Amino acid sequence: MGVSSAVLDVSTMRDRLDRLRDRAVEAGVAAVVVTPGSDLRYLLGLGGSSFERLTALVVPSDRARAAVLVSPALEFAGQRHLPLEALGVDVRTWVDGENAHALALAGLAAGPVAVSDMTPALHLLQLRDAGATDQRLAGPVLRELRMRKDVSELAELRAAGAAIDRVHARMEEWLRPSRTEAEVAADIAAAIVEEGHAAADFVIVGSGPNAASPHHAVSDRVIERGDVVVVDIGGPLPSGYCSDSTRTYAVGSPREPDVAEAYAALQAAQQSAVDAVRPGVTCESVDAAARSVLAEAGLAQYFIHRTGHGIGLDVHEEPYIVAGNDLVLEAGMTFSIEPGVYLEGRWGARIEDIVAVTSDGVERFNTRPHDLTVL
Repeated sequence: MGVSSAVLDVSTMRDRLDRLRDRAVEAGVAAVVVTPGSDLRYLLGLGGSSFERLTALVVPSDRARAAVLVSPALEFAGQRHLPLEALGVDVRTWVDGENAHALALAGLAAGPVAVSDMTPALHLLQLRDAGATDQRLAGPVLRELRMRKDVSELAELRAAGAAIDRVHARMEEWLRPSRTEAEVAADIAAAIVEEGHAAADFVIVGSGPNAASPHHAVSDRVIERGDVVVVDIGGPLPSGYCSDSTRTYAVGSPREPDVAEAYAALQAAQQSAVDAVRPGVTCESVDAAARSVLAEAGLAQYFIHRTGHGIGLDVHEEPYIVAGNDLVLEAGMTFSIEPGVYLEGRWGARIEDIVAVTSDGVERFNTRPHDLTVL
């Protein structure tokens, strides 16, 4: 999808590459090999996925050695828009029959090589065979860069939040009795694009007992009056930055007698977690803020997942808001706050906002009402 000028310019890319080199030195690796995916998009604005032909950005920790973009010759025409010369990135193209993996490693100093976490085994093993026998995951290096969003990234995530809010604001257009979850989801997916996303990445419409399954997608179940319906939706903007927001709806008055009381506790838990976000606190303390409210209401056993996940170019990335994660929050970190309650076979509910840690507190990127919306 190319470079998004709203997020990436030469200065930003140069700064990211320089900081990656610094992190590589700290990690004790000779180079970082970045294959197509969100990491490569973060560094160069280059979209796409890995295929059987190797494309990779090789960034040595030694600043005396140039970073190198290795690309199949037949694909390089689509990469000529990248400001590689301005960034000091050399280009090595190759044709079928040449050893692309050896080409990628040529000229590197001896030492461990960190490789993108999602690099296919096809390339990982061929890099090993070409000489990178001491391999590490690049995730611990790259996440230190990507967890802290800059001003442009925050603006994109803010825009993504507003765009998905506009979809939730239209829910009464589609969510009604006699329609199937799949029919409602199709309308939502179209609206996600209409409201400014490049695509609908996921659409969860869980009605009635299906709402008790957090990762239920859609089915042919016909929505009935009295159903509680969980709608969890999101997707990338053209820049690649993602939205993700969940609201819970009721189609008429809920038939289950305990919905109102449990939902009030869930709403309080979500607010408690948001209120806990600020620089200097740990991820696990934010999780505990939500979990303790539900425990006090006797609902702890029905909250069966973490409170949140980081978001940026990936819908799920660092930091994770979960028990046991003692990572300290810093300004610029962005993540979801999404506690839920799930009563198997009966009903479920979830409230999800994307938030950012500010210099002295928290900013919500989703501002739709948190009440149980009755349609």
